[in-house]
Amino acid sequence: MMRAIELARQGMDSNSGGPFGAIVVRDGEVIGEGLNQVTSTNDPTAHAEIVAIRAACQKLGSFQLEGCLIYASCEPCPMCLGAIYWARPEKIIFGCTRQDAADIGFDDNFFYSELNKRIDERTLPMISLMREESLKVFKTWAQKPDKTEY
Repeated sequence: MMRAIELARQGMDSNSGGPFGAIVVRDGEVIGEGLNQVTSTNDPTAHAEIVAIRAACQKLGSFQLEGCLIYASCEPCPMCLGAIYWARPEKIIFGCTRQDAADIGFDDNFFYSELNKRIDERTLPMISLMREESLKVFKTWAQKPDKTEY
C-alpha cells in the first residue's frame, strides 16, 4: 500500500494528474504500477488503477489478473471498479474512501447515481440504433468456434 501512496504523491508532485496511485501484486511481486495521468495525457481513462492494470496485463501477457491483488491509494471510482471487475483480481485493498475524495473535490457520487437510473432517466442521452444489425454480429460471435472467452 505504501507504494500506491508514493505513486499518488509522485503524480501529484509532477502534475501528472490527481493524487491517486495503484499497484498490482502477484505472489508478493509488483507487476504493474500506475499513477493518475488524466491531465498530463488528456486521457480521461488514465486513472491510476487503469494504468496499473494495463501495465500488469502487458507484463503477464493476459487480460486477466487472477491471483493478483490491487492496492489503490483511494477507493476506486465506478470506471476503475468496472475495469477491476473485468480484470478479475483476487482482491482490492484501498486507502482513502470515496468520501475522502469527495471532501477534496473528487466526487464520484454523480456517476454512482447515474448508474442506478434507467437509461431514459440519465443525464447523458443514450439512444439504441441499428439493434438488429448489431445483433447479427453478436449471433456470429456466439457461434464462432475459435473465440477467446472473457
